[in-house]
Amino acid sequence: MIAPLLRSRRFLPLFVTQFLSALNDNLFKNALVVLALFQAGAQGPVLVAAAGGVFILPYLLFASIAGELADRYDKARLIRLMKWWECALMVTAAVGFLTGEIGFLMVVLFGLGVQATFFSPLKYGILPDHLGVDEIVAGNGYIEAGTYVGILVGTIAGAALIRDVEGPLVVSIAGLSIALSGLLVARAIPPAPPSGKRVAIGWNLVRETGRILSHARRDRVIWRSVLGISWFWMVGLVLLTQFPVVAKDVLGGDSALVTLLLTGFTAGVGVGSILCPLLLRGEVSARHVPWAALGISLFTWDFATACQAAGAAGVTSIAAVLASLAGWRMLGDLFALAFCGGVFSVPLYAIVQARAAPDERARMIAANNVLNAGFMVAGSAVAAGLAAWGLGAPAMLRLLAGLNLPVAVALAVGQWRSRRR
Repeated sequence: MIAPLLRSRRFLPLFVTQFLSALNDNLFKNALVVLALFQAGAQGPVLVAAAGGVFILPYLLFASIAGELADRYDKARLIRLMKWWECALMVTAAVGFLTGEIGFLMVVLFGLGVQATFFSPLKYGILPDHLGVDEIVAGNGYIEAGTYVGILVGTIAGAALIRDVEGPLVVSIAGLSIALSGLLVARAIPPAPPSGKRVAIGWNLVRETGRILSHARRDRVIWRSVLGISWFWMVGLVLLTQFPVVAKDVLGGDSALVTLLLTGFTAGVGVGSILCPLLLRGEVSARHVPWAALGISLFTWDFATACQAAGAAGVTSIAAVLASLAGWRMLGDLFALAFCGGVFSVPLYAIVQARAAPDERARMIAANNVLNAGFMVAGSAVAAGLAAWGLGAPAMLRLLAGLNLPVAVALAVGQWRSRRR
């Protein structure tokens, strides 16, 4: 049976629009990565490494303006403008794919990062405009699940389609079709006019970014939630970067195993995100977040151990994974840690949305995006440095699990103190 929210015009068009955006971003990004690896020769790995930074950079540059615009104008109208921008980018991308100009496609990737930067405070900021307080956690859960499914499908499709003889043409048509579909669906999103005073737009990017971060810090609950979300995105990014290493170096498998690990992770986050409203019974609360953080550490540690056991047992293919206890233990740990990730992140988004004043809600989401980007860049840099130093995937995963434990303890202590006040 389809949940009531997914049948409602208040939510369904936004959900589908967001899913298509995540799908298109990752379809393009992974098609570009594969194209760079196969056509750019020795520069291919450098371009692949740079692609993540090119996509994240706009979050650091333009998040403040994105939040201010979202608080000043009708969010539904701005979402449609962002979809027009995506359509224009996909037309431009088609030129790049058909000519094979990797540098040109990197510019398009930056443009998609800009689009994502402006779309994020709109999609999260609009939820409380259309949903009741008891629906916010569920809405965030569906958005989170849809995002990860879009990431998974786009990742697989982009890498697979571009390798065909007609790959550039197929990817170009697919990208434009998805963008146009998103634009059509976005037209059904109900209006969401701004509330409160007229927000001034500050064009000094450094000053405005500092200002929205400073403003978010004034509310301790919002700030802790933003820090928690940013930590989760960093942990998730490091985990995702280790999947190819686990598949190749620990298990001795191929890209099919990477897909299996991505699928297990996506399924876990999706199920955790969807079941989170049931665990909280619709209440906007972080009471399960410390336990979810503890679960992330425990299951990440055991996932590293299970991967080593599976590698020692000769589990080198999907069939071998599904036919062995070691393989199922590995998948079970992966699903469980991702499930905990969904239970961890969804309530924190809901707290930011519910606690922020309506006329500054999008700017709080923008502050969150700035920190998300900063944490992810820092995490990627540290992980790359440790990998260059010779740290293997199992050791990297255990280190991540160990670093996450103090976060779980800090969240538990913070929650305990809040209850005592």
